[in-house]
Amino acid sequence: MKGWFALSLGLLAVVTGAVWTVQGLGYVSDSIMTGQRIWAVIGPALAAVGLGLLWRGMRSRQGD
Repeated sequence: MKGWFALSLGLLAVVTGAVWTVQGLGYVSDSIMTGQRIWAVIGPALAAVGLGLLWRGMRSRQGD
């Protein structure tokens, strides 16, 4: 079960970051975050952290 936590958290961060990005860019309507530039900046940063966690989780799983 090595690496599952990092993989799960990384996947969650990538998905959340993508949603925040499209909300910040104004592609999603009916949200308080829609059109707010800060979410268009925070979203990709969170997605990048998620990709790092996915990479780390995959590396630790290769030892199994």
